[in-house]
Amino acid sequence: MEASARTAMYPQHRCKNIYLVRHAQGIHNVEGEKDHSAYMSLALLDAHITPLGWSQVDCLREHVTKCGLDKKIELVIVSPLLRTMQTAVGVFGHGSNTDEASASPLLMVEGAGHSGHKAISSLNCPPFLAVEACRERLIENDEDVLWEPEVRETIESVAARGMKFIDWLWTREEKDIAIVTHSSFLDFTLNMYGKECHPAIAEDLSKRFANCELRSMVLVDVRLALVLLQ
Repeated sequence: MEASARTAMYPQHRCKNIYLVRHAQGIHNVEGEKDHSAYMSLALLDAHITPLGWSQVDCLREHVTKCGLDKKIELVIVSPLLRTMQTAVGVFGHGSNTDEASASPLLMVEGAGHSGHKAISSLNCPPFLAVEACRERLIENDEDVLWEPEVRETIESVAARGMKFIDWLWTREEKDIAIVTHSSFLDFTLNMYGKECHPAIAEDLSKRFANCELRSMVLVDVRLALVLLQ
């Protein structure tokens, strides 16, 4: 029997599992739904998540706990903005309020970022790493060559930054990595990968993320090239 060209098989050590998460609803999302120009507001650049956002975090946390994903993930990479960090620690941190958890280093102090939320412990959770490369489309650092006042990165620049970030992920030793980031970063990066895929896969990759949505992807090393398969 001849080998079928419709299937492919890769050794597990040639693959990584990545779990992409868009942050929960932030106050900028609420304002942006009223007036889209609010997304350009520097006052809302580092927006905190809303009470609804915290409910979304609780729902996703329950999901990752029930399916055992919380035990599988070896590293959580997060954009260094408040809404993504709140989402990341709320979903993947230790939510227990026991004395044992309280004695452990905290990922978030009580009430951080106007949350009114209880403290979140680092007990029995994966390490967290804040990475500038996966942050929001608007770059605040005035030393960054991409930054201009009141001007956003181009779609092409965001996609290039995203693909470089994915290249960097491949250098990590962890096999199961969660990334908590932003809609524009996810949309533009995945759309770029979709250009090299079958139209059905490209369509899946191009679907916009809802707030606090998680999608699982497989990162595969194919002859030193990186492709995403859903």
